[in-house]
Amino acid sequence: MAMSAGHAEDEPMMDINTTPLIDVMLVLLIMFIITIPIQTHAVKLDLPVDDPTNTTPPPIDPVKNKVTIDPAGTVYWNGAPVDAVTLRQYLDITTTMTPTPELHLQPDPNARYEVVDEVLAITKRANVTAMGFVGNEAYARF
Repeated sequence: MAMSAGHAEDEPMMDINTTPLIDVMLVLLIMFIITIPIQTHAVKLDLPVDDPTNTTPPPIDPVKNKVTIDPAGTVYWNGAPVDAVTLRQYLDITTTMTPTPELHLQPDPNARYEVVDEVLAITKRANVTAMGFVGNEAYARF
């Protein structure tokens, strides 16, 4: 069935069948046409800019809030340093929430007792009812 252009029948046919190559190239071209608009599609968003002078208070978690005290005596509310007045304000806000979020107190083992005692006195004056100590295993003596 091979077409012979005046060659002997024992010689191999030297013409390349380009039909499958053209089919593959057309499929690739269609795939590129379909996928290129997806790659260039963009959604414009106005993202917030991190402002170092921004003094917004850390959010009060409605489930649990963590107060930590480091060895230098700094008190942290959910990871942000606070003073005694701000701590009391946050505690007052949590006592008015329904349900009352838990307060987790985690002082560093090397923190001064006076600072921990002051934080405990502030929580007592704020009438915090759902409070627990976290990280007690750091105080275990072997």
